[in-house]
Amino acid sequence: MSEGYHDTRFVQDARRAIVWQTLWRHHFSRLVAPGDCVLDLGCGYGDFINSVAAARRIAVDAWPGFTRHVAPGVETHVGDAADLGFLGDGAVDFAFASNLFEHMTQDALAGLLAALRPRLSPRGTLNILQPNWRFAYREYWDDYTHVTAWSDIGLKDFLEAHGFEVFDVAPRFMPLTVKSRLPVSPLLIRLWLASPVKPGGKQMFLRARPRGTA
Repeated sequence: MSEGYHDTRFVQDARRAIVWQTLWRHHFSRLVAPGDCVLDLGCGYGDFINSVAAARRIAVDAWPGFTRHVAPGVETHVGDAADLGFLGDGAVDFAFASNLFEHMTQDALAGLLAALRPRLSPRGTLNILQPNWRFAYREYWDDYTHVTAWSDIGLKDFLEAHGFEVFDVAPRFMPLTVKSRLPVSPLLIRLWLASPVKPGGKQMFLRARPRGTA
């Protein structure tokens, strides 16, 4: 994506750090062990990977500017998300992609999955958070860099057609964006996560692993 995208559509916003720090503390920290290697694909401003506590943290993005935003101790690799040749086989325990796959064609995503599969450890997982077309169809194409519409149903089928087993799906995991009139507060995020009813949820969360590694 061009620098212009980060100057207009995807500008830095301190509220994202609040969201990710809270999500890490009250959700993702339960999924990552202290000795794990965490890989953040398409890390943006690094708000997720900066919040992570793990033995090894790796951030990848095609936008060179992201290296100015990640925390000390995070390894950085500028390049396409599918260019994972710098990683050894079985190196990654927790691969994460937030709001990435809607920016990729189906062929590009298939290539990423093929590159990632051997890099996952025997207990490694792919964890995906992104807009769910079923609930965000009105806003989905407002971002001019979106090229593929994914729903929780379609993305699950695609992953399973490309060698992954999807073992957890939350169709309405989070609201779509921090760009709203509602305040971004850790308390409200915690209440949202704890609520069994999420009528405004438009981001889905899926967890998958290479088939045959369960």
